[in-house]
Amino acid sequence: MNGLIKGKEVHFDEDYLHVTLEDGRIISTPLDWYEPLKNASIAQLKEYRFICMNTGIEWSSIDYHLSIESMLVSTLQKVA
Repeated sequence: MNGLIKGKEVHFDEDYLHVTLEDGRIISTPLDWYEPLKNASIAQLKEYRFICMNTGIEWSSIDYHLSIESMLVSTLQKVA
């Protein structure tokens, strides 16, 4: 990937993690892909912050970090 893929907002539903990017796109991936997030409480899921110039997401209460670019790459690999 060339260029930085930066997050703007994170939200969840029962099955998916959704990340809105600064350019308006939304990446949605199944929570099943991220065991720590799947097992976290709603309160813990809401306690995220963007890290690394908004290219990653951290949930410090569960010690979990996620690269937004890896979310996009994983999504593309699953449909290929």
